[in-house]
Amino acid sequence: MTSANFPDRPRKRPAQARSVATLEAIYEATLQVLITEGPERCNTTRIAERAGVSVGSLYQYYPNRRALLAGVLERHLELVARAVEQACEHNHGASAAVMGAAVANAFLDAKLIRAEASSALYAISEAHGGPELVLAARNRMLCAVAELLRSANDAHFEHVPTVALVLLSAMVGPVKELLEHDYSLQAVNFIRRQLVNMAVAHLQSCAIRNANDTA
Repeated sequence: MTSANFPDRPRKRPAQARSVATLEAIYEATLQVLITEGPERCNTTRIAERAGVSVGSLYQYYPNRRALLAGVLERHLELVARAVEQACEHNHGASAAVMGAAVANAFLDAKLIRAEASSALYAISEAHGGPELVLAARNRMLCAVAELLRSANDAHFEHVPTVALVLLSAMVGPVKELLEHDYSLQAVNFIRRQLVNMAVAHLQSCAIRNANDTA
């Protein structure tokens, strides 16, 4: 990763409660402007106005629009990656079927916490340093899922990294389609069932059963 491709970093991190509140307002305002007006009209002037701060205050934290959008995207990806990591931690040593369902549910639930925001952020994920941020989050989830699979209590897997990659990759497309077109309760429930079935079937098809579980 070159410095030219990596998103600009924040100027400073908030240390005091007031600064934390200001940054939270900026994050929320950025999401609201993205959702209501789209990425083309999401500029620092509109964001500052929505957040109730001056543009100068915004620039104390982020040097430009690109850095701000990258920061908001990075925060969203952190939440998704951490949700998957926690699901993996909580299901360490479970069966392959339980693992598949846990990962699928965790990924979908993380995306649905702020469904409109998740959908809006897809629009900026190809710019503003997005590909590098997405790759970093993806690698975190791959490592967590691979470690989870190695702990299965009823099976083992050959080529664990590939099994983990296929599992995560197969979830991304359907969830993106759901969020960009129809995330009604009915659609969410349908996709959830399909994701869980897919994840469980994938792991079961790749699993080499332990000797004491094949009788």
